[in-house]
Amino acid sequence: MSDEQKPQQNQPAAAREPIFNLPPVVMWLCGLIIAVHLATLILDPIGLRQLTLWLGFTPLRFLVGMTDPVEWVPLLWTPFTHAFLHAGWEHLLLNVAWLAIFGTPVARRYGSRATLVLFLVSCAAGAAAFTLTSLNDGTFLIGASGGVAGLTGAAVRFIFQPVVFGRDEETGEPVALGRRLASLRDIWATPRARWFSLIWLALNAAVPLLGQAVGDGGLAIAWQAHIGGFLCGMLMVGLFERRERAE
Repeated sequence: MSDEQKPQQNQPAAAREPIFNLPPVVMWLCGLIIAVHLATLILDPIGLRQLTLWLGFTPLRFLVGMTDPVEWVPLLWTPFTHAFLHAGWEHLLLNVAWLAIFGTPVARRYGSRATLVLFLVSCAAGAAAFTLTSLNDGTFLIGASGGVAGLTGAAVRFIFQPVVFGRDEETGEPVALGRRLASLRDIWATPRARWFSLIWLALNAAVPLLGQAVGDGGLAIAWQAHIGGFLCGMLMVGLFERRERAE
């Protein structure tokens, strides 16, 4: 065997790119949401109803609990667990795609723990907003939309901002330091951030009007949870920015 044909045993193996270049917390959230939905496919209608009853969020429990306090118990977990139930594949895939798109920059900036906290608290904020308009009708809120909207609101605070540059102390070369977190005033002053936020909020606020035009019970879209989660993520993300800088 010639020298050219000998295997190069001492050379390191070529780096392999991952199939999905997503932060672990985003991968795990997407995987869990999909796994729960797959598990629901084996349930009969009665089992699916029971699952929704115990994991879905309904504001009616607040009223029923006044006469039967046991009904208040599921309110300890359903503001969060409702995010892992979905009405169908379209509902699921839309939320998973949106989670991957806007959860990724948040996770890369703040890490897994902060991203998970933002997601779950935004889910609860979305449930609270849903309660304001649905207290008496007995409907159930399911889907990750509130949490995903929260990550969207958090990402809007920095993804549209210009990259800040510094200089390397040794070489003097410019070094990208990342994007700064914008204040609410800065968002209004940045055209892309302003128009994205306004259009996003306007489209969700218009859902009730579109529902009346469609008729037959309107559109089954929890626009309240979307707006509540979005505003929660936009306002809450600053807490993690200050902590990160302090550390």
